[in-house]
Amino acid sequence: MMKVVIVAILALATTLVSAYDPSPLQDFCVAINNTDSAVFVNGKFCKDPATVTANDFFFPGLNIPGNTAASKLGSSVNLVNVDKLPGLNTLGISLARLDFAPYGLNPPHIHPRGTELLVVMEGTLLVGFVTSNPNKLFTKVLNKGDVFVFPIGLIHFQFNIGQTNAVAFAGLSSQNPGLITIANAVFGSNPPINPDVLAKAFQLDKNVVDYLQKQF
Repeated sequence: MMKVVIVAILALATTLVSAYDPSPLQDFCVAINNTDSAVFVNGKFCKDPATVTANDFFFPGLNIPGNTAASKLGSSVNLVNVDKLPGLNTLGISLARLDFAPYGLNPPHIHPRGTELLVVMEGTLLVGFVTSNPNKLFTKVLNKGDVFVFPIGLIHFQFNIGQTNAVAFAGLSSQNPGLITIANAVFGSNPPINPDVLAKAFQLDKNVVDYLQKQF
């Protein structure tokens, strides 16, 4: 009986570990788009260590504000993940700069592979996340220097409630945390979700669903 329990625990642990970025077994594994490479780790090939340079661990430009005017929501996110910084491969971390125009919104979304730790650099943000069933909202107003954490996989948002621009930086516990924006995913999927499904799920008139799908 004890052996069965131990095997079950080990199987569960293996499942949990495999759900996150792998722990590195070497100093680094700089990502490279070269199928001739012999080593393939977490979706990326490893660059020959002999050809690695300091630039593989460098990304410039997070001092530059994002273009919030280009978004209908008045926000801009510059994510530095493994695709932009190859040296992040296997290190289980990434970084983002978030810019908000006055009353700009980073809409409800999830990161399926990463917990997010947010620090406000300028301005005032209303932030929050919603738990899995039962759906409880945890929300807080953040000012300059305040920090808030959004647990992995939970719906969360950031909203600039001030009359001036706001800036925040976020660390994420994955080299490629992923992003699913709830409204885009539900009303803007390709191909679209059957309107009858959405009308019943959201208890909306089908004409409203048609309107929302056209917005995305």
